[in-house]
This record gives sequence, structure tokens and C-alpha cells, in this order.
Amino acid sequence: MTAGLFISLEGIDGVGKSTQSDLLEEFLRAAGREVVRTLEPGGTELGQEIRHLLLHRKGDVAPRAEALLYAADRAHHVATKIRPALERGEVVITDRYLDSSVAYQGAGRALKADDVRAISMFAVEGLLPHLTILLDLEASAAAARRNATGEAPDRLEREKIEFFETVRQAFLDMARVEPERWLVIDARQTVDEMQAQIRARVNELLGA
Repeated sequence: MTAGLFISLEGIDGVGKSTQSDLLEEFLRAAGREVVRTLEPGGTELGQEIRHLLLHRKGDVAPRAEALLYAADRAHHVATKIRPALERGEVVITDRYLDSSVAYQGAGRALKADDVRAISMFAVEGLLPHLTILLDLEASAAAARRNATGEAPDRLEREKIEFFETVRQAFLDMARVEPERWLVIDARQTVDEMQAQIRARVNELLGA
């Protein structure tokens, strides 16, 4: 059991998760809440090393190895950062969690989604977010946003549009199965419109 509130943000690359996380953190801190911001992979010192292996090393990573590396990062992340913060009664906001593995490795890499989810659930000892926010956007529009930043793409960001559309549909499928946990937001809206929906749902969870 946990005393805090656990929120994850999901979606394909380029949908605006970082911006919405920033605004949500600002909102919660203004309301007097203690907030821990984190991300996957890379939310811990060990995770940063795994992140480099996954996203910035040269050459391919076998799909099953990729899934297991994400799970290893997540196991350490939960044990050393997320669960302790929740037990202290804090709000944890993470940019990506295990649903990303199910979507990216389970669907995008054509591994079995149930297998990837099982590995992830083992890694986190069954810990799921109270709220998972999916910022949904067509893969082509998300790619245009990524390209507009001028930043060099990482290994996953270099995948084809078809890969990202498959991942997007996997996220939507998961949200349909667990509507009580997921909040799906149309990422074509303005930043403020999206944030208003997020804050409304978070206030419900906090009893505000």
C-alpha cells in the first residue's frame, strides 16, 4: 500500500509530456504538495547508465534484450525512488512507466504484450500508477514536432512513422481496457487546454 499519489505520462515521442509534467508539478507545488519528478529510463544513477545503453549506444539492441533492460531500470527505479517517495506521502510524476514497455517493446518490437507486461509487473512488484495520462497524437504530427526541435534523434526516435503509429494504437488499446486508470487527452489541443483537463482529474484524485 502507498500513501502518496503516483502519476505517469505516456504517449509516443513528441506529444508534449515534458511540458505537461512541468505545468502539473508547478500546480501541485503551489497547492502545497511535495512532488518528485522522474523519468524512464534514467530516473536513477544506475538508470542513466541503462538509458545510455538503450538510446545512445551505436548498433542494434535485440528486442528481448531491450525489454529486459527497461525492466531492470524500472525495478531499481521503483525500489529506490518511486516507492519510498509514495510511502512518504509525496506525489510522484514520471515521464513514462511500464505501459511504455508494453507499447514500444510489446507492440512496436512485435514481442508478446502479455510477456512484456509480466516482466514489468515482476520488476515493480505490481505497482501501478493511480493515474496514467496519455497524450494522444497522430504519429506524423508527433514526428513533425520532434523534427522542429532541431535536436538529434535518439535510437528509438529514428524509427519509421509506421512503428510509432503501432505504438500509439497500443497505448489507446490499453486505455480502453483500463479506463479507470487512464486519462486520454487529444494532444492537438493547446497546452493550456490539455493542462486544464489534467488538473481537473488530479484534483478529483486528491479530493480537492
